[in-house]
Amino acid sequence: MRSTGKLAPPGHRRVVRRLTRGAVVLLAFLAVPAATFAAGLHTFDRDRYAQPDADAAAIAAAVPPAHDPGKPTAVVVVGNDGANIADTLVPYEVLAASGAFNVYTVAPERRLVPLLGGLDLVPDLDFAQLDRRLGGAAPDVTVVPEMPASESSDARVTGWLRDSARRGLLLGVCTGARLLAEAGLLDGRDATTHWYRLDGLRERHPDVRWQRGFRYLDDGDVITTGGLLSSVDGTLRAVERLAGTDIAATAATAVGWRHYSPGSAAALPRSRLTVGDALLHVLNVGFRARETTLGVVLTDGVGELELASAFTPYAEVKAARTVAVAAGDRIRSRHGLTFVPRAQLGDAERVDRLLVPGADAAADPPAALVGLGDRADVPVAYLHERPGFAFDPALRELARSMDVPTGRWTAKILEYPRSDLQLSGPGWPWLLTLRPVLLGLAGLAVALAVLRLARKPRAAPPLPDIADR
Repeated sequence: MRSTGKLAPPGHRRVVRRLTRGAVVLLAFLAVPAATFAAGLHTFDRDRYAQPDADAAAIAAAVPPAHDPGKPTAVVVVGNDGANIADTLVPYEVLAASGAFNVYTVAPERRLVPLLGGLDLVPDLDFAQLDRRLGGAAPDVTVVPEMPASESSDARVTGWLRDSARRGLLLGVCTGARLLAEAGLLDGRDATTHWYRLDGLRERHPDVRWQRGFRYLDDGDVITTGGLLSSVDGTLRAVERLAGTDIAATAATAVGWRHYSPGSAAALPRSRLTVGDALLHVLNVGFRARETTLGVVLTDGVGELELASAFTPYAEVKAARTVAVAAGDRIRSRHGLTFVPRAQLGDAERVDRLLVPGADAAADPPAALVGLGDRADVPVAYLHERPGFAFDPALRELARSMDVPTGRWTAKILEYPRSDLQLSGPGWPWLLTLRPVLLGLAGLAVALAVLRLARKPRAAPPLPDIADR
């Protein structure tokens, strides 16, 4: 069919131009805040498991605990590319507090391992050293925390789980269940994981019978837990099975967990992501975290749960960057783990706030901390001035210093018991909410100025002078 050569009517062209200008204006309004959010997300994700510098002196100085052949052995396995700090340290302290196990952290190689939030751990043993220590026997309990997805690191961990650890009791914590599933150890079994990741794991591993709404599921020689703090109940179940109810109850009391119920897990609400949750996530990671740095002070004798409570809330919801600081080259925790700081207390003026975990540090602050807040002009918060579960005051401090909605969102991600939630502080972060709006308006102003210049009529070319003809 031949074209008529007719142009679109003027009214139609005006509509197209207006729609085009409207699309340009909308994109301009969205582009700047979207780019800011993307930059914040990229920076935070890049730093989540930033690899530490090699520290041969710290490795050499970290002496693994002595082995008692009369006790069962429990290990918490960490990948060399990193591991979730709460998934690692919470089960570790529950097991250690029971007094019933040899408890070790193990990794494919014995070198510094970054834990989520910027805390560097010296593993007690590598896989080969553990094998020699146990005479080729499998650990009685193997805890598998969340680890950053890495083809090389995953392969070493899943291979070890299949070949060695599967001969004992496996405890998959939070999305550590991913590694058990990839090792083929959950096929045909009931399993649970963090509510936020469950649908994705169900899609990737359809042969696993994924269940929602459980703090833990016990499927014989494999226990899997819900997210993060659900690992307390799952670990107590492992203690209960190998050492008895009385010892499990003793461990629960030692770590301040008020919800231990022998033989069954405490109730866990079925959580879903809401619009408010998503908005808080965008605001925190895109417009708050890049400008908020918290120094977490490491002191000798600090509890592993206390350490986790200082880093985890901010790292999980991406509300602030945390950095481990100390007065020396390394510290040793309550049950003998060695940690290496990334900064010294002398650099405290570079952070926005200092968090000091640990009941011992609160009761008797080390000399290096006395007066530090005034000297560095930095607020200092001692998190554990009163006895109780370590995450109670940590969540209260987050809500007080940031806002209550972020505190509630954090508790939801942590699977912290709702009945224990007592938060006070600022309400909805309206000033933070205004930031993307103002950035959008700035982009809009630039776009409108450009459009106005584009619409400005051009000057007509001068007519030729008759005298020049």
